[in-house]
Amino acid sequence: MPTLDTLKAISPLDGRYQKKVDALGDAFSEFALTRERVRVEFAWLKSLAAAEDISELPALSSSATQFLDGLVERFSVHDAAAVKAIEATTNHDVKAVEYWIKDKFKALPELAPHGEFVHFACTSEDINNVSHALMLQRGVHSVLLPQLDALIAALAKVAINTAEMPMLSRTHGQAATPTTMGKEMALFVARLRHARSHIAAVPLRAKMNGAVGNYNAHLSAYPHVDWPAISKATVESLGLTWQPMSAQIEPHDYMAELFDAMARVNTILIDFCRDTWGYISLGFFKQRLKDGEVGSSTMPHKVNPIDFENAEGNFGLANALLRHLAEKLPISRWQRDLTDSTVLRNMGVAVGYSLLGLVSAQQGVGKLEVNADNMLADLNSNWEVLAEPIQTVMRRYGVEGAYEQLKALTRGQRITPEALAAFIETLEIPSDAKALLRELTPAVYVGLAAELANTYSR
Repeated sequence: MPTLDTLKAISPLDGRYQKKVDALGDAFSEFALTRERVRVEFAWLKSLAAAEDISELPALSSSATQFLDGLVERFSVHDAAAVKAIEATTNHDVKAVEYWIKDKFKALPELAPHGEFVHFACTSEDINNVSHALMLQRGVHSVLLPQLDALIAALAKVAINTAEMPMLSRTHGQAATPTTMGKEMALFVARLRHARSHIAAVPLRAKMNGAVGNYNAHLSAYPHVDWPAISKATVESLGLTWQPMSAQIEPHDYMAELFDAMARVNTILIDFCRDTWGYISLGFFKQRLKDGEVGSSTMPHKVNPIDFENAEGNFGLANALLRHLAEKLPISRWQRDLTDSTVLRNMGVAVGYSLLGLVSAQQGVGKLEVNADNMLADLNSNWEVLAEPIQTVMRRYGVEGAYEQLKALTRGQRITPEALAAFIETLEIPSDAKALLRELTPAVYVGLAAELANTYSR
């Protein structure tokens, strides 16, 4: 087979970024789809052979079972190419798999007479929908979620290490109540953990019930067989959740749930990337330098936050696809139309851009170095943020117009520590309350930020 030159790839996932998403090739490539189709055909055959009322197909011996399992486990690109060659004649990809399997059965006398039980009573979608669920199981659960977990762990480490490092907040982009860098990072950790749980909780569903979901052909051949039970056993033997009700295609509602859940994770990470980009811009974070790396073709001094920018862009691309998948896939005219087929072939593209975003974001997090001095200098330039605690204490002791007095003193203008101290001395509040207010600085006015950071990052 000709090898794809990455420089000639149309998609950057197969070109520029191929190495970063290579693990998904075993989940979403056409090779992977073909292998999973073989796996599903064999799972169905095993279930048929185990059914007591299908006397024409005897129970499989251990050697026959090992033969089938070996064909799946050793399934190669060469095998997929052989299936593809058959498809050139059949012009039907699933039928090509059936013919390939029947040809392989010739090598084992036990199986050779029973080739017609391959794909028995199945519509192509019986094989495809189960294969797609297996591909998502491999690509999302075995590749994407571990990468997400690694990013969450890296963020949690940053949050814990910076839990007590005070930082000025900027609500509406303006100086606001202080926080800590760790608490702001911990907020993303908590959000991501919650959103991740929704991805993991979506059951991957599959059906095996014939042309329109009624087991019509099955009953015509074996009217006394409990076909729903065999269908359920087959799906569950593959680690999936049985879908008992469908038309020709599995309704894809679970896919919509899954892709929506993935898009929510990506949206949170876009928020994270933009915030971190801003903190780098403010000088709260520095980025570790990499030898040989160039920040600008004309400005030698620049160290650009490219990892977070790349991540943001790729999460956006992923979400455009994920939301289309979620909106389109549950819709099919009457018992079946083919609009889902070509769309489903792009599941790997959506997951690929999500994975690429995760890889870039983790690279960016790995380069971050907090600049506590810059954060402290920023805080010490904004003493007006202490207007909040001062007016709140004044209100406690019934000082009339507390908010309005501090508004007149601080709104829209910088104020010095000395001016605040002088104002505090004029207040008619208990002396111990005055003493506590005099001890306040922007750097210590962080509430429970450190405790929250440590609690929700561990």
